[in-house]
Amino acid sequence: MFDKEKTKLLMIASALFMGILGVAISFFPQEILGYFNVPSQGVAVVVMKLLGGLYLAFAFLNWMARANLIGGIYSRPVAAGNFLNFMVASITLLKESMSTPFAATVWSLTLINVLFAVIFGYLLFGDGPACKGS
Repeated sequence: MFDKEKTKLLMIASALFMGILGVAISFFPQEILGYFNVPSQGVAVVVMKLLGGLYLAFAFLNWMARANLIGGIYSRPVAAGNFLNFMVASITLLKESMSTPFAATVWSLTLINVLFAVIFGYLLFGDGPACKGS
């Protein structure tokens, strides 16, 4: 299913996704909080900026690991970190999506995170390309 070129595209896509989120959250925390009707003051802004930094760090990690074979024993920590990040985000966003009236933004983020979680889960636990010697 995944060869080296497809895993490279996956790493680039996840780096771009997290990079865009990281920049947006880092530079526009008050606007994002306001969009979701959360008071944009105090600790909420600090937490958003920290979250933006984490997304940027993951984006850099994935960008720098884009040429590595992901799966099996190769780059296992990268696959594990990405899987955990996207899985936790998926569960959190799914829970929020169920309790919020239809919000296209939340559902879009949920679907993207679920897709990345499934793919990184496959690379981490399934027969990734490194397992097949490709």
